Amino acid sequence: MTQRRWRAPVVLAAAALAAAAFVHGSAHEASNPGPTTVAAEATPVDVSSARTQLAALRTAGRAPLTGYAREQFGTAWADIDRNGCDTRNDVLNRDLVDVEHKPGTHECVVLSGTLLDPYTGGEIAFQRGESTSAHVQIDHVVALADAWQKGAQGWDPQTRVQFANDPDNLLAVDGPTNAAKGAGDAATWLPPARAYRCQYVAAQVNVKATYGLAVTAAERQAIERVLDRC
Repeated sequence: MTQRRWRAPVVLAAAALAAAAFVHGSAHEASNPGPTTVAAEATPVDVSSARTQLAALRTAGRAPLTGYAREQFGTAWADIDRNGCDTRNDVLNRDLVDVEHKPGTHECVVLSGTLLDPYTGGEIAFQRGESTSAHVQIDHVVALADAWQKGAQGWDPQTRVQFANDPDNLLAVDGPTNAAKGAGDAATWLPPARAYRCQYVAAQVNVKATYGLAVTAAERQAIERVLDRC
């Protein structure tokens, strides 16, 4: 069996924050119209560290989206760590439980599993297939378009590919909720599950600090409001 070299996710701000392993659950029908609500326990956030990182981020206006395309961040879900498994399946393997794999893929390709969605607190069944795969999507916590407008357009191609496949910036989540988020930042979108918001904004701050991305004034204020309630 191929040994994985997939890094553990850091979904809280900086190494000083506790790493989040937030996703567990059990299944419902693949044709489900939406997640079943279940109780979810949030991981505590080191608010002081998150504030320190946030204070160090530069404030800037949102640049035009001119020139942005998904392809600017490389082919979707490349196997950048060369562990024999693409990024999407790496994240599904990390975030789902009760996983079943496609035979002959060295436990890479996920056929089915269950997710406790951090964004809604809902329990979702994942079933690989044309009409069902989109029930669980992989979200960029800091959206690619948001990153493009706040510094990524000045990066070299290799940095963009790394960013797009960085597990610290990726979560398996409810598909419709991810679509509703779009490319929103904290000023325009927060997870419906209030218990997860502290972790969510701390993760965004951590990613932006790691890659030197800016925040808008409204975004900074929105993050501060969330941290005030943590």
